[in-house]
Amino acid sequence: LKVHSKLILIKRKSGDSTKSIAHIGTGNFHEKTAKIYTDFSLLTANPSLTKEVEKVFKIFKNNIDRSLFRELIVSPFNTRRKLVNLIENEIKLSKNDEDASICIKLNNLVDSKLIKKLYEASNAGVNIKCIIRGMCALVPGIKGQSENIEVKSIVGRFLEHTRVFIFENAGDEKYFISSADWMTRNIERRIEVATPIYDEDIQKDIKHIFNLQWNDNVKSRIIDEQQKNKYAKSDKKDCNSQLEIYAYFKQKLNNK
Repeated sequence: LKVHSKLILIKRKSGDSTKSIAHIGTGNFHEKTAKIYTDFSLLTANPSLTKEVEKVFKIFKNNIDRSLFRELIVSPFNTRRKLVNLIENEIKLSKNDEDASICIKLNNLVDSKLIKKLYEASNAGVNIKCIIRGMCALVPGIKGQSENIEVKSIVGRFLEHTRVFIFENAGDEKYFISSADWMTRNIERRIEVATPIYDEDIQKDIKHIFNLQWNDNVKSRIIDEQQKNKYAKSDKKDCNSQLEIYAYFKQKLNNK
């Protein structure tokens, strides 16, 4: 299997104890693409996550040993099942008149089974926002199929490369970043890792970034049924999300 996950596991010994630190990200460790790709990385010492990252590395040593993953979403073992369960939870909440929505940012969305599940969610009243930079086999805005789904694509100075999933979960939002696009090969034939994001400050950053990108009216195109894919224009102040995100983090750095 091709290893497409972006992982680092660091073990630090202090006396008789050992502390693990893990990196789980969406992008490659490459000095050139690091300058032109947009990606997310989580550096964490959360034992529930670091222990499972170590399980992934054990698969590389002995691929007969299939571990159980309760926190991480790992292809090809549990990705499809966990994503379907997360979508089905939003469907259930919507049918019970509770807050239900899904925000997805990917490079490519082409897996037919997950697309059908998103159509099912749309028909159940779940509002779905997708930012898909490249290939998108989902067709939004079709009555009785995808009328609650909107899709946008952003192509700018930097290559949009982050994979993010946000499930509203009746107000108790669930956040994930992932190395995997929603493609059959990434779900069934590669080693991929998605991690939940528990830190509230990081969640706020991710949500703010997604909202900036969703409101982009300079580099964003609206993907439609006719494949006209016109630029998203509005009477509001110009919002180039890539520039706005850069300014946002620069301001945060200056405030420290």
